Amino acid sequence: MRAAVLHETGQDTLDVREDVTAVGFGPGTVRVRMRAAGLCHSDLSAMSGVLPQPAPFVPGHEGAGDVVEVGEGVTGVAPGDRVVLCWMAPCGRCAHCERGRGHLCVASLRRLGAPGFRLAEGDTEASGFYGTGAFAEEVVVAADAVIKVPADLPYEAAALIGCGVTTGIGAAVNTARVEPGATVAVIGAGGVGMATVQGARVCGAARITVVDPVASRRERAPGFGATEAIAPEELKAAAKGLPGGGFDYVFEAVGRAATVRAGYDAARRGGAVVVIGAGAQNDLAQFTMGELFFNEKRLLPSLYGGAPVARTIAMVVDLWRAGRIDLDGMITHRVGLADVNRAIEQMRSGEALRTVVTLG
Repeated sequence: MRAAVLHETGQDTLDVREDVTAVGFGPGTVRVRMRAAGLCHSDLSAMSGVLPQPAPFVPGHEGAGDVVEVGEGVTGVAPGDRVVLCWMAPCGRCAHCERGRGHLCVASLRRLGAPGFRLAEGDTEASGFYGTGAFAEEVVVAADAVIKVPADLPYEAAALIGCGVTTGIGAAVNTARVEPGATVAVIGAGGVGMATVQGARVCGAARITVVDPVASRRERAPGFGATEAIAPEELKAAAKGLPGGGFDYVFEAVGRAATVRAGYDAARRGGAVVVIGAGAQNDLAQFTMGELFFNEKRLLPSLYGGAPVARTIAMVVDLWRAGRIDLDGMITHRVGLADVNRAIEQMRSGEALRTVVTLG
């Protein structure tokens, strides 16, 4: 079968090959025929080494497909079911899972380097990014790494729900719990940022300001519910012009210390800064103890939607079915697997909001 492989961390492009086999099927696993995969910025972060993932590996974690076969002991899904991949799968047994915080479960991180694929040339083993590997025509994953979705949900939309849309909408609804009438700023107008805008709109925010240096991204923002879109150098003035001297909620969807700091400065006293972007371990955001104490601004990291992933995905599907969120509009480009490197360039340049890789 075909799959896109990163051979060494730091490489800029993927090797699309036809000699790859999905391996590891057995008890507790599921074989999935992939149909669509979204390119998320986290894939680029794994390729560059910002996010840990041993190479060689098959990137892609935002994907949807059909269950082909289930291993012994698997319940909850069956052949023919439509599923999305869950890259941070909950074990259901740890303290986080027992407290209803399964999105914080780290049990699946033990699979980071586990072989998921084999390349015929050299009989080389490769892993799947965060235990998935959506840029392949077929994957074998642990049963807890798939979530069943309705059969009428299009594959491309389902793929986006697997990560970016769930992350962004969940940050607004679950983590921040944005109140009706609130003022909101979203720093970063990529896929996660635009999902956050839609989540804030669903919550009833009165003013949603998108902040991004790329003009084409700013131009798209009103279509998803933003009331204004500005360049980063305009953020300070926009915040000062609000009652209280800042926004009620600032969402950072970039993953850099500098933009977290800018978000903190743009929030009003008593406001909240919600950190969604996945950044580097050595990128340190700095705050003084005096300002943390005196301003009482809340720092709220939000991982994978800030709630059990299956629950957030079910909520997102309901919002889509009710026509309250736009998933199709978030897909600005489509490519086949052979052109996955074009998708990477589209993301790096800011041209694409979300590129979907179609897999059959």
